[in-house]
Amino acid sequence: MHLKALLCVLAACYESSVSLNSGNGTQKDLPPLLLISFDGFRADYLKTYSFPNLQKFFSDGVLIDHLTNVFITKTFPNHYSLATGLYAESHGILASQMFDPLTKKNFSVQHDDDPFWWNEATPIWVSVQKWGYKSAAAMWPGTDLMIQNHTSTHFMKYDSKVSFRERLGNITKWMTEDDSVKFAALYWEEPDHTGHMYGPENTTEMVKALKEVDDNVGFVMEQLNQTGLWGRINVIITSDHGMAQCSKDRLIQLDHCVSRNSYVVVDLTPVAAILPLIEATDLYNNLSNCHTHMKAYLKDAIPDRLHYRNNERIQPIILVADEGWTIVQQGNLPRLGDHGYDNSLRSMHPFLAAHGPAFRKGYRMDSINSVDLYPLMCHILGIPEMPNNGSFSHIRCMLISQTCTDLAVVVGIVIGVFIVLTTLTFLFRLMKNREPSSSRPFARLELQEDDDDDDPLLE
Repeated sequence: MHLKALLCVLAACYESSVSLNSGNGTQKDLPPLLLISFDGFRADYLKTYSFPNLQKFFSDGVLIDHLTNVFITKTFPNHYSLATGLYAESHGILASQMFDPLTKKNFSVQHDDDPFWWNEATPIWVSVQKWGYKSAAAMWPGTDLMIQNHTSTHFMKYDSKVSFRERLGNITKWMTEDDSVKFAALYWEEPDHTGHMYGPENTTEMVKALKEVDDNVGFVMEQLNQTGLWGRINVIITSDHGMAQCSKDRLIQLDHCVSRNSYVVVDLTPVAAILPLIEATDLYNNLSNCHTHMKAYLKDAIPDRLHYRNNERIQPIILVADEGWTIVQQGNLPRLGDHGYDNSLRSMHPFLAAHGPAFRKGYRMDSINSVDLYPLMCHILGIPEMPNNGSFSHIRCMLISQTCTDLAVVVGIVIGVFIVLTTLTFLFRLMKNREPSSSRPFARLELQEDDDDDDPLLE
């Protein structure tokens, strides 16, 4: 068999095995899924601080050390990416502050309830409800808003004064009282709040905040156990982004470079969205030379890898500060810790842990893309994916139902076997066709004697 044909057969067998292992059983038997986000939980906190409850949670489940999240690495864009599997340019929630040039509408965290901003995508709670199930949410961004004419079935409007325990209590109440609630999402502000106030390098304050987070993880396991959900519910704990340390000696002041009369700030630091009031090229040239720790991009030149170009709400000029630097117009440092920077930076990456009947036990991976979580959740829930930027094949090895031999490894093994077999075949043919050796001078004589002796016997 030719190598090309062999590889084609192998690929076909591999895809067949994947499809055979992708079944979820009947939808009625599917366990529910709970998604929890601890805002601003940087991945390397797991190596720096103690998390006995979280350690217990993922030691019997799955841990992904790093999630490569979406640009910009802010709360609203990334929570919507987790729920839709889309980059920000595709789902339309691009930043904490937005301006739409066609409708002249403005978006902010305080004024986010217009469905116009959210309707470019279908979040998973809407899909769950369209497939006949119910959903529940405790302050996850977007769940209390009319998106494609749906809110989450049960939801809590955002109120930072409501404790984690009360939020989780509502979630478990809704899930235990109604078996048709198959998806739930819970949001908590820490350690993001502490990271902004004190910076992620303030170990005294971060120890307090992260202990609270770990205590909350312990409460999740305790509450699910008391309500009978533990062991039959799939739980994913993750975050939206990390946190970088900032300082007052790392300020980029736009007033030193350009006049405020030449532009309008739509969003500011560490990614600034600039709406020019003069010729865009002239303003861009001035901003390009403003500071060595800030990059300026015309919209059409934003790097492809950022997936942050193909949306009307992206402004003509985007400024991106280097890690730990802060863009201001004039003035003092607003925060000692911040996020929003380039999503290739490790400091911007969160983690992911998972536990439940769908997940492997004691399984660990180095990294995945955060948009891959959406197709995984759809698979677990047995609902079809909406168009998305994620890939189930990148993340399916988290699941106990999946065959996870790497196709590249299988191909490598088969190629190696093929080479060995080809070599042995060549050597066999070479030996078979080789002439009798001249090192046996009596070979001819022996043959003649044998002929004489053997002839009578042949009769």
